[in-house]
Amino acid sequence: MPEPSPTLKRRGRLFRIGAAFVVLLAVAGYLAVQYVTGGSGGPGCKVVSDEAGGATYEFTPEQAVNAATIAAVGTGRGMPERAVTIALATSLQESGLRNIEHGDRDSLGLFQQRPSQGWGTKKQILDPTYAAGVFYKHLAKVRDYPKLPLTVAAQRVQRSGFPEAYAKHEMDATLLSAALTGNSAATLTCDGRPAGTRAAGPDAVRAALVRDFGRDALQPAAAEVGAATTPTPPATPSSRAPSRTVTLPVDEDPSRAKGRSAGQRGWQLAHWAVANSSALHIERVSYGGREWIAGNTDSKWRTASAAGAEETRTTAGAVRIVTGQ
Repeated sequence: MPEPSPTLKRRGRLFRIGAAFVVLLAVAGYLAVQYVTGGSGGPGCKVVSDEAGGATYEFTPEQAVNAATIAAVGTGRGMPERAVTIALATSLQESGLRNIEHGDRDSLGLFQQRPSQGWGTKKQILDPTYAAGVFYKHLAKVRDYPKLPLTVAAQRVQRSGFPEAYAKHEMDATLLSAALTGNSAATLTCDGRPAGTRAAGPDAVRAALVRDFGRDALQPAAAEVGAATTPTPPATPSSRAPSRTVTLPVDEDPSRAKGRSAGQRGWQLAHWAVANSSALHIERVSYGGREWIAGNTDSKWRTASAAGAEETRTTAGAVRIVTGQ
C-alpha cells in the first residue's frame, strides 16, 4: 500500500488538532455552565453532623434553596423535625431536591405531585412553598407518622411504585433537617458565589423570607428588614446610603414560637440565609457570636470578628444578614 502523501498527512494532523480543540471548548463550556448553575463542579454547599467525626452531605445551591423552603414551611406549620426529615428524603428521591417540570406521566416539582391526582394545578405544584405545604397536609393525616419507619411514612403520602426507595436518603435528610430547623447550630455552609447576574438586596431577602416563612416571620422585625439606612458622617439626607443589612430579631412571642426555642428559630434563619446566599447575593450572616462569610476559606462558621462581635453585642438575639447590594 503506498504511503499517504505529505499533504494528506498534514490534513490529518490538522483535523486531529481541530477535533481536540472542539472537545476542549465543549468541556470548558460545560464547566462554565456548571459553575454558574451550581451543578457538578460548581459552587456547593455542605451540611455536617454536630457530632465529632460525624457524617457530611454535599449539595448544590439550587438544592439548598429548595431544602430551606421545605424546612421553613414545615416548621411554620408546627411540624416536628421528623416531619421535615421525611419531606426532605421524599424530595431527594423524587426530584433530587430540584423543582423539575417533568416526570412520570404528569408528575411535577419537588415531590413529583400529579395535577390529575388532585395535588393542585401545574402552577401550584411548581411553587415550592405550595408543594411542601400540600405534602405536609397529607403527612399530618398519616396516623403516628413520627413513629413509623421513614420509608413507610413517605410511601403513605406518595403511593410510589418504589416504596423502599426513600430509606436510602434518610441519613442525608436527617443532617439537612437538623440544620434547617435550627436544631443543630453552625452546621450548614455554602460557597456563596452569586448565581447569575440578577441584582439582589435587602428587599429580595425580605420577599424570600415572606415566601418561605410567611409574613409573620418579619414581625416584629419588619421595620428593620431592608428599611434601615447607614449614616456616613456628617449624617445628612444626602450622605445616607441604603443599608445592605437585614436584621431579624428572634423574639420570644409564644404565638410565633410554635413550641421552638429562640435559639432554634435563630439558627434556622441563619442557615436559611446561608442556603440562599448564592441566589440572593448574601455576603455575610451572623448569629449567636458566630459568622459565615461568603467566599471565605472553606466557608466555615467562625467566631465573629471584632466588627461582627460589636454588631452581635448591639443586636443581641438577632440574625444579621448582609447583602452584596
